[in-house]
Amino acid sequence: MIDRATVERIQEAANIVDVVSEFVTLRKAGANYKGLCPFHNERTPSFMVSPARGICHCFGCGRGGNPVTFIMEHEQMTYPEALRWLANKYHIEIQERELSDDERREQNERESMFIINEWAAAHFEEVLHNHEDGIAIGMQYFRSRGFRDDIIRKFRLGFDLNDREQLARTATDKGYNVDFLVKTGLCYHTDDGRYVDRFAGRVIFPWFGVSGKVVGFGGRLLDSRTKGVQQKYVNSPDSDIYHKEQQLYGIFQGKKAIAKEDCVYMVEGYTDVVSMHQCGVENVVANSGTALSIHQIRTLHRFTSNIVLLYDGDEAGIHAALRGTDMLLGEGMNVKVLLFPDGDDPDSFARKHNAEEFRQYIADNQTDFIQFKTRVLLNGVTDPTRRSEAISSIVQSVSVIPNPILRDTYLHDCAQRLGVAEATLINSMNKYIRESRENRSTETARADNQPGLATPKPIIETVTPLQQAAKVERMLVEQVVRFGERIVLRNVEDEEGNLLNLTVAQYIQYDFLQDGLAFQHPIFNRILEEAAERSLQPNFKAEAFFVHHEDIEVSKIATELCMDPYQYLKLKQVEPVRPLDEEEIRQKEKEKEEELRQRTVHLLLDFRLDYVEHRLKTLQSEIAQAANEPDKMMQLMAEFKDMQVIRNELARRLGSEILI
Repeated sequence: MIDRATVERIQEAANIVDVVSEFVTLRKAGANYKGLCPFHNERTPSFMVSPARGICHCFGCGRGGNPVTFIMEHEQMTYPEALRWLANKYHIEIQERELSDDERREQNERESMFIINEWAAAHFEEVLHNHEDGIAIGMQYFRSRGFRDDIIRKFRLGFDLNDREQLARTATDKGYNVDFLVKTGLCYHTDDGRYVDRFAGRVIFPWFGVSGKVVGFGGRLLDSRTKGVQQKYVNSPDSDIYHKEQQLYGIFQGKKAIAKEDCVYMVEGYTDVVSMHQCGVENVVANSGTALSIHQIRTLHRFTSNIVLLYDGDEAGIHAALRGTDMLLGEGMNVKVLLFPDGDDPDSFARKHNAEEFRQYIADNQTDFIQFKTRVLLNGVTDPTRRSEAISSIVQSVSVIPNPILRDTYLHDCAQRLGVAEATLINSMNKYIRESRENRSTETARADNQPGLATPKPIIETVTPLQQAAKVERMLVEQVVRFGERIVLRNVEDEEGNLLNLTVAQYIQYDFLQDGLAFQHPIFNRILEEAAERSLQPNFKAEAFFVHHEDIEVSKIATELCMDPYQYLKLKQVEPVRPLDEEEIRQKEKEKEEELRQRTVHLLLDFRLDYVEHRLKTLQSEIAQAANEPDKMMQLMAEFKDMQVIRNELARRLGSEILI
């Protein structure tokens, strides 16, 4: 674990303009810089970088952050990985906490496995490009598939010689511990003491994790040897660093394109991925013959919510598409499907077309999952029972979608296409939703009673706290983040008679405590509490503190709040023609303080009015439900009347009038 002092050194050293410039061409725009957003395609620059604040933000797609979060987003790294990236850039030595003996042994073993895999990948590459058998056999195979040299290098393709003991001998000669060849699955140990090469005589496709480390290998027998052979491909067995059901082939090479295009193409095999890259389509991954897993879907969801399944049009391709659809929908992914015509797959199609033609074909022929399932399950079906089963299957797929608005939209579309009453489909869908909840509750109860069973993970939240927040709540949080340490009320007497100056954060917190108010989202309450607690510390600046906060979610919220939509206009503001004297400066500061106080008071009144109006709506609903309970109704009516009085007083203070 990286210690806090080192993290702070990295944050202090990292210059946002310097970091972003490695990936984006920036030009000066007033006090800031701007360029084309690296996270989505655009022609007019909307990506702003503020050196004063140390943050960047795109006004088109909303992404950005401080140097650490920018690297995390752009390079799809974890927080520690991004810190190490920046530490390396600024030549800062990482100070890690002392590991226990067990942790150190486990870490050393994992690192040794990565090291042996990296050596093996380089060895297979060397054989492919420089050994006579590698050139004559391995390279000839890749040439027959039409792969260019740059693509072969990009994916670090290789060749393993036929001698089944050669890899272990070479590793030993190089000083590597051959036991790690067994732990990674490169070799297996026979009863007679030999280390036998698992991939001998095969062309090699290395698997890279998201961070670029070699986690495993896939080896393919050459065409002349595959006749009558069941296993054309062999993959590394499960190990501490490789689990096939969790990996996606091509994720490292394609992650930037996936994030930029906001879409990923899912294919079945290695050569599909390689050929699509060669034709210019890079936002592609393969699950390579395994059933799509929740872990793989969640990995993809880090980059995009949009996926297009590209499979062969044969029975196996149709089955693969049907098998993965519901899992993708359940994880909040937007799913499209395209089945290639008979005789074509992504590999062969990519070799015949350029990137523009390929994308155009996908755009013209992809269908949403309802169209796909309708065509597959109902094509030519006339039997009422089979038709009913097919429709139920489609409705069940709709029921797993977490977004209720999207669910309703799909169901309405489904009713029109299938000629079934929408109310019937809604009832059916609700039944599936209830059954799913009951099953989850049962599984959760079993997990609570049986420690060995893990509680199911919740559906990925696709809406940020700021998007969920009401406008007034968002503006109050912005007030805390941007001006939390500023004094807005002077010489306030506390309970002991002491005179205090209250900052924005303290004033809002004090006001909330008077009536037991709080923000709806816990992370906003945390921001308010931290700002109030720290606002009187020397040199505390709320904006800098929260933008560079160690909690990534807090940092993202602060960045978004600080880079408001009016930033462009502010760039054009003209500085005063002459310097201000001391009296004018004091007067300006006094005016700013008063303006900030008035704005804070106004926002707090707005917040209260929102709360009261929401309570009035709740009371109306409760009164309607209490028709047969006179005592409860009288109590609710009395509270409703009190709330109306409070609402009207708040409206009066805000300068408006409510008559009812």
